[in-house]
Amino acid sequence: MAKGYWIARVDVDDVETYKGYVASNAEPIGAYGGRMLVRGGQFINPEGNSRSRNVIVEFPSYQAALDCYHSEGYQAAIKIRQPVSHMDLIVIEGYDGPQPA
Repeated sequence: MAKGYWIARVDVDDVETYKGYVASNAEPIGAYGGRMLVRGGQFINPEGNSRSRNVIVEFPSYQAALDCYHSEGYQAAIKIRQPVSHMDLIVIEGYDGPQPA
């Protein structure tokens, strides 16, 4: 079964309040088997547009990624984040097929 991912690009306007979002999203992400692969970090943007922060969360399945997003716990976390940030978020199914040689 292919894994599921959240891929987010974020601009944060109020870092202190945003820390509350980070603290509150840990429980629902963990409950659905989520694992942070990228959380901030150094990056370059050689093509297209970007935001100041990038996040990739891996889940055991696409369904787990969807269920976490729609969970009561994560929806509560969103209410903390939305007033102090701008986010582009996709929930995407991973690829589990053949790889280039």
